Amino acid sequence: MGEQALFSLKAHVFQIDPATKRNWIPASKHAITVSFFYDAGRSVYRIISVGGTKAIINSTITPNMTFTKTSQKFGQWADSRANTVYGLGFATEQQLQQFSEQFKEFKEAARLVRDKSQEKFELLSPGLNISSPQLSQVLCEDRQSPPLLGVNGSSEDKLFRSKSADMEESTEKEQMRKMLSEGSICERNSEAELFSLRDSNAKLVAALHEANSTIDQWKKQLAEYQEETDHLREQVAELEAQSGVSASSEELTQTVAEMEALIRAKEEEISILRGKKPDVNELEKEREEACQRIQDLEVKNSELEKRVRTAEGALASSQDARSRTESAVQKVIETLDVKIYDLSDLRQNLAKLLEK
Repeated sequence: MGEQALFSLKAHVFQIDPATKRNWIPASKHAITVSFFYDAGRSVYRIISVGGTKAIINSTITPNMTFTKTSQKFGQWADSRANTVYGLGFATEQQLQQFSEQFKEFKEAARLVRDKSQEKFELLSPGLNISSPQLSQVLCEDRQSPPLLGVNGSSEDKLFRSKSADMEESTEKEQMRKMLSEGSICERNSEAELFSLRDSNAKLVAALHEANSTIDQWKKQLAEYQEETDHLREQVAELEAQSGVSASSEELTQTVAEMEALIRAKEEEISILRGKKPDVNELEKEREEACQRIQDLEVKNSELEKRVRTAEGALASSQDARSRTESAVQKVIETLDVKIYDLSDLRQNLAKLLEK
């Protein structure tokens, strides 16, 4: 006699870790078919799931089993005979509800099969006179088709129950309670860990968006700074062409030296911050581009310094024109000071970004 497939659904299959009894071990890489079968030869109901050529689930349903829904899409049951706990993850809450209802229905059917088996055992006792052909016909009919259940899962009254059946039922209940308790704890821990990972992922995504926004602002500020530097360089060239005179060599040299020292300090800070965040490849690339742009600005400032030194030769013959150009050069110095302050703000923004 073969087995009849009664109901099937697809689900992700898990088994409890036999070592810890707390963690779930995936038994399938993707959703596979999980089916209820009726074995007419042994008059038992089974839950079977096959992955490739391997039987992942082969669980015989007993009246003492309980299917527990631990979340909206996850359920589990303990199999004391296999000494394990099976877990199923469904795609929708409706599928989980369908599986739970079918489990209850076939569990009730298994109870009816057990009760009928006990009745037949009593019929075989010497006190009852039933011919062997009649008994064989009854047994054959029961094995060929599963018991029929009503809509509400109606049952028949139990006539007899042996002490050995009571002891087996009690032992299965205790084992089932223990395994279900351990499985529920594991499920709660897994859900808590999942929520924590989701929260961390959301924070990382928000930080990444903020970092991208800050980098865009920083790029814009750097472009503006470069444009202003080019404009200042043109102004200095115009002043040199008009008067052939520059500010005193000491003041300009000191200003350029301060700018060079400030740029070197910024480069050192960027190197330190780069060492603190070696895993952020995109930010590393942006910082390298910034260093390159700062070096370009330093080259441009060096060119300005050379022009200042050239203007020093004409300083002796242009003392009378110094007063006219001194105010203009002072404005240039003030503008450079403003840009140095902007560069300091840019460094602070970059440090905050890397701290995140």
